[in-house]
Amino acid sequence: MSRGRRPGAPDTRAEILAAARALFAARGFGNTSIRAIAADAGVDSSLVHHYFGTKDDLFMAALQLPVDPRELLAPVLANGPEGAAEAMLRIFLSVWDDPENQLAFLGLFRSVLDPPGERLLSEGFVPVVLGPVGVALGIDHPEVRLPLVASQMIGLIMCRYVLRIEPLASMEQGTLVAAYGPTIQRYLTGELPLDP
Repeated sequence: MSRGRRPGAPDTRAEILAAARALFAARGFGNTSIRAIAADAGVDSSLVHHYFGTKDDLFMAALQLPVDPRELLAPVLANGPEGAAEAMLRIFLSVWDDPENQLAFLGLFRSVLDPPGERLLSEGFVPVVLGPVGVALGIDHPEVRLPLVASQMIGLIMCRYVLRIEPLASMEQGTLVAAYGPTIQRYLTGELPLDP
């Protein structure tokens, strides 16, 4: 009988994803290594790279989202910071309002509200998805600006999709963009009250 790490098998990808989800949730993104995920799944770390590429890509796969927000945001980011809030909101709302996506997004959102799931958002989604947004837009103080943007988006998710508070739950996308856009744009490019 051979010993050591097993080679790839049909269920290996799923086992790697399960190990990644558990470790990212328990330890956070920064404290989870590809090596630790591979050890938990009982495979060599090169196999993790073979299936998923980078740690960022593995994290996104572990979230099991119906779409990759990095791909959706890429065209917006290429146009620079001016008007980025409105464009991001339109993408965000179109994805969340799509009934085929909503169940998966709601499941993920509810899971991050319970410990240790909050680490998926604060130590995973924020640095993997939101962090690169700040870099791509070339904005100053992205470590302050992007969490402010996230606070608005999370509040909108909670009110519109989870609690279904009216009139937000049934409000037209254009109206929501007009209401939220200026605030999010100010967070992206406006003057910030920073601590000395």
